[in-house]
Amino acid sequence: MLTRRVATLIAVTALFGPVNLAQAQSDNERQDMLRGGSTKKGIYNVLGLDGTDFSRTAVRYDSKYAPGTIVINTAERRLYLVQGGGNALRYGIGVGKVGFQWKGTHKITAKKEFPGWTPPPEMRARQKGLPAHMKGGDPDNPLGTHAMYLGSTLYRIHGSSDPDSVGEAESSGCFRLRNVDVADLYKRVPVGTTVVVQ
Repeated sequence: MLTRRVATLIAVTALFGPVNLAQAQSDNERQDMLRGGSTKKGIYNVLGLDGTDFSRTAVRYDSKYAPGTIVINTAERRLYLVQGGGNALRYGIGVGKVGFQWKGTHKITAKKEFPGWTPPPEMRARQKGLPAHMKGGDPDNPLGTHAMYLGSTLYRIHGSSDPDSVGEAESSGCFRLRNVDVADLYKRVPVGTTVVVQ
């Protein structure tokens, strides 16, 4: 009797399993496309929350940079907004995947709420199926709710339609924050803010 029940369970799983797997693969492929083709490597607990500490927090931060400067530590996957008195606000970020990380100093030259996204031709050549343009406010728009543009580069500090990508190395060189965190940072920094990428 037990063997028959086990066999029935296996048969039902075999019937419905491939449909669910196919759907999951399709959903994963879409998310990978929006992330830049990288595989998700997050750590999750049983409640579905990530096991990392990438939310905004005030920290002790001794720095040679003036208050108001943004310092991005790519290796740590953290963005620091330098405050006075040896303190900073620390935000978790997603960074560029291997081969797309960079260092340098730029200024924020523009800020946009609900930015539209036009993938550059190089990105569309690498990733087949990307749209030519995605309107701001689209829930799939990978720039999220706010973006701050860095100098004359194609790079931005922006939100994300995929908050689980924060803490990962998945972008083509931009820096991603959770939408709630990028909205907070956006309010705190004006155009002209210095951004140091380490």
